[in-house]
Amino acid sequence: MSRTLVIGDIHGALKAVQQIFEKAKVTTDDTLIFLGDYVDGWSNSAELISFLIQLKTSHKCIFIRGNHDELCYHWLISKTHNPEWIQHGGQATIDSYSALSQQQINDHIVFFEDLTNYHIDDENRLFLHAGFTNLHGPHREYFSKLLYWDRTLWETALAIDPKLEKTALQYPKRLLLFKEIYIGHTPVSRINKTTPVQATCVWNMDTGAAFKGPLTIMDIDTKEFWQSDPAYSLYPNEKGRN
Repeated sequence: MSRTLVIGDIHGALKAVQQIFEKAKVTTDDTLIFLGDYVDGWSNSAELISFLIQLKTSHKCIFIRGNHDELCYHWLISKTHNPEWIQHGGQATIDSYSALSQQQINDHIVFFEDLTNYHIDDENRLFLHAGFTNLHGPHREYFSKLLYWDRTLWETALAIDPKLEKTALQYPKRLLLFKEIYIGHTPVSRINKTTPVQATCVWNMDTGAAFKGPLTIMDIDTKEFWQSDPAYSLYPNEKGRN
């Protein structure tokens, strides 16, 4: 039976991806939706991108663009970077690319260029890395970078009073556009969680793999999910983004 599986922020933790694939018993019948931030954190960033490139030759994959992926892409094509990127996991990514040939790097550049900013499925479920601000939806977002940098969608969803009716004039119009919205970007560890969190129609799948949390894969129809060991325990000699 085919499933649609969504995967949260990975941040270079290839070992965690391999664990959740095994636990979830991922097959070629499954559709895999990755919510972005493949790089920056643990030491396998470049190796992970090579793994994902190979994965899409045998599996149905949708790769969403994350803000860290955009930062890595700009470094790959220009060899310049924002100093803050180094402080947020970029150095581990730079180090991981030292073992790749120029042809492999070129293949990675194409992978990053082919990432999509958002995906809407046949059941009106939206998948994107961060959020959007336009009241008409992500396709009308004036500043496309917000799709992988915005935090206001998640903050708004968290702040909604559960007693507020959807018909109320004060109810955020963004939260009425889709059946469900799946995001990453803001770790749920910020609210002391390590499992996927639902707030209104928004599901946050970033369970903190870049820091002290696990990586998560979830069946979006049944809401069953599987998690890796905390990513830092898989890379005991590294700091990640801690």
